[in-house]
Amino acid sequence: MKGNDSRTFGRAGFDVTLLGYGGAPIGNIFRPIPETDAQAQIAEAWNMGVRSFDTAPMYGHGLSEHRVGHALLTKDREDYVLSTKVGRTLTPAARGSFDTGIWVDTPPFRADFDYSYDAVLRQVEDSLQRMCQDRFDILYVHDVDRYTHGDAQPARFAEALAGAFPALIRLRDEGVVRAIGIGVNEADVCVDALERVDLDCVLLAGRYTLLEQDPVTDLLPLAAERDVAIVLGGVFNSGVLATGAVPGAKFNYQPASEEVLGRVHDIEKFCARHEVPLAAASIQFAAAHPAVRELLLGARNCDQLRQNATWLEHPIPAELWQDLRAAGLILEEAPTPT
Repeated sequence: MKGNDSRTFGRAGFDVTLLGYGGAPIGNIFRPIPETDAQAQIAEAWNMGVRSFDTAPMYGHGLSEHRVGHALLTKDREDYVLSTKVGRTLTPAARGSFDTGIWVDTPPFRADFDYSYDAVLRQVEDSLQRMCQDRFDILYVHDVDRYTHGDAQPARFAEALAGAFPALIRLRDEGVVRAIGIGVNEADVCVDALERVDLDCVLLAGRYTLLEQDPVTDLLPLAAERDVAIVLGGVFNSGVLATGAVPGAKFNYQPASEEVLGRVHDIEKFCARHEVPLAAASIQFAAAHPAVRELLLGARNCDQLRQNATWLEHPIPAELWQDLRAAGLILEEAPTPT
């Protein structure tokens, strides 16, 4: 596998690169990234052959969208695929007057959930202006899951069904966007959306990995049947599948449990036997399912970008996958690289 390998984006029909640039880190998640470093990252991704770029208004309260748009401003619009998300309205507000959560040094924009029809149309127009674009390739309804909304999730999902999704269908019909989908942290929410809405794609974060393979029994077969493109984020489960079972390793953005650490340790033993980095096995396993069209991998610097590409290309003997499957660490239904 190579990061600049081209895959058709399901029924939408256009091509994306297997390795997509994930714009969350340059929204200043947890700690700031200087502007020059953010621009250098995107330039490096381009030089590596990456032609798929993803961002969202959430990422740094508009900062990531601004940075990605600025970096692509002089590129030929036909040469890249651009995705962003809807579901949050950014409103000018004085710094310090609103909670930025995990994002630091953000622009002075408050972010409020709104999945209504008119709000989503306005959000898309705002994103087009922030990014100096006339259209998008992919738009996702963002975070209508329990991870984000808890007990309020059913009401938020219903709001999106009545407003956000119809708004995106209109924009698809008008040619403002080529593909529409949902971007969440839970596979069952994706299945629910596919059963109710005419979607082209699904962005699933962290739920189809070497540690979590349940979507291979429901979401992924459904997507393959309907030629819906699957985009995967969080293939390292927010850290533990890159760092290994070390003290302080993160799983789903929290300290990994003993159960998770034990399973990762078991996977690591087989990787060590075959001299394969755990992170390389994690990336390539995620890319192996035929419904998966793209991997969104974030980075904090150019070295991490290059490392992701190196892991994607690392040779892995078939015996590793055979050993992991025999040990019950890979489900029988889950395809592995060939």
